[in-house]
Amino acid sequence: MTELIGKRVNVLDKGWIELQDMMGNDLAIVNAARVSFMGESKGDEQDKKLLFYLLRHRHTSPFEQVEFKFRVRAPVLVWWQWARHRMWHYNAQSGRYVPFEEDDFYVPDVWRKQSKSNKQASEGEIDPAGAGELSRELLAHYEQGFKLYQRALQAGVAKEQARLFLPGFSIYYTWVAKTDAHNLMHFLSLRAAPDAQFEIRQYAQAIYEHFFCPALPWTAEAFEKYILKAE
Repeated sequence: MTELIGKRVNVLDKGWIELQDMMGNDLAIVNAARVSFMGESKGDEQDKKLLFYLLRHRHTSPFEQVEFKFRVRAPVLVWWQWARHRMWHYNAQSGRYVPFEEDDFYVPDVWRKQSKSNKQASEGEIDPAGAGELSRELLAHYEQGFKLYQRALQAGVAKEQARLFLPGFSIYYTWVAKTDAHNLMHFLSLRAAPDAQFEIRQYAQAIYEHFFCPALPWTAEAFEKYILKAE
């Protein structure tokens, strides 16, 4: 799957996700399971059958032998949820070292209504007339915050403190995020679900479509059958 390494997919208005590295494949999962009996591959048909058996019965440790490492650019409101997945390993861009740029802010395409049945979710879109005004106000808010940020830097204020002027949840950060196939499936089952927040769902769907399925086609098929459809 070396053709996937370095592939980048655009997400949201200014975000992206890139596969930096990967270790293992479907066969690595099968061989990790067979090591219990000092066995190896028995051909595609038997190997795939074993992999399906593993996931169907939740024998998940062999799936931890496959790892993905991504480089991701996403707004803080996405990272706020992503970081709750504690079996991932993260390193993030630091605003203490690198100054932010003027366009490092997330601007949504639409403004969503608050869901009436779910306190933490959205549902539908607000009136387009009102949406336009909200977008203009948001951009003005970003412009003012960035001007104050620049003014503080020019006054000699440390970058770690000047960033207090920047809107917190909307600013884009770049992270390196690594996990194994077992924990990636857990992430996907939650964050690609219809009730997940729209923004993080776009990243989860990009991972699933552009990286997970091409890299692990047997695992993706079993994941669809025994986890996604079962849920």
